[in-house]
Amino acid sequence: MLNGSRLVVLLAAVVAALATARLGVWQLDRAAQKVALHDAMLRQRALPALREAELARDAAAAQAQQHRSTTLHGSWLPAATVYLDNRQMDGRPGFYALTPLRVADGSVVLVQRGWLARDVAERTRVAAPPPPAGEVDVQGRVALGPSRLYDFGGGAAGPIRQNLELDAFARETGLPLRPFIVVQEDAANDGLQRHWPQPAADVHKHYGYAFQWFAMSTLIGGLYVWFQLIRPARRRTVADNQP
Repeated sequence: MLNGSRLVVLLAAVVAALATARLGVWQLDRAAQKVALHDAMLRQRALPALREAELARDAAAAQAQQHRSTTLHGSWLPAATVYLDNRQMDGRPGFYALTPLRVADGSVVLVQRGWLARDVAERTRVAAPPPPAGEVDVQGRVALGPSRLYDFGGGAAGPIRQNLELDAFARETGLPLRPFIVVQEDAANDGLQRHWPQPAADVHKHYGYAFQWFAMSTLIGGLYVWFQLIRPARRRTVADNQP
């Protein structure tokens, strides 16, 4: 029969071991999700490039076209450029530059043009090169929208913001936006970087975290067995054998 204090220790050990083991499983799930997303991207990228006339006009079609390659032809609308803050590339903080592109049928596609470094002296000063005037060709891949970061509210307006929702941006600007963005991937000489992160690029990080959590769970169980079962049993055996 366990007394009150030993029961509390047992419950605490079980809860801690299960919690850390669950965190390990969660990290493995995260790794599996990223691998699956990467594999899906590769399958989509292997399909023929979409012609501009084939690009989605509704959310369901955009979902089916995610990660597909395409080439746009149109004119930039630089006045509506937005910079998403706190984005990293090659381990450096900076901004994603997004600019709408008006295509031949009059609709507009938001293009994630590239990344630029943050000004170390003034974080709100963005010295992005303007997009070229006139008609241009843009090669890239279809995405459902810019990646989202956690924010604490605010920052949803102005040229620098944390996140961007396509529907809200369409209402804000009055532009007839398509229900997707294009992540530019061609080698345009515009001063922006396009080393876009791949979904499975950091998958080994999750495996490492999972190992740490499982090791902690095992350690908790081992310490409980040693201090609550083995060592007391040894002490009782020694006491019983004393004359």
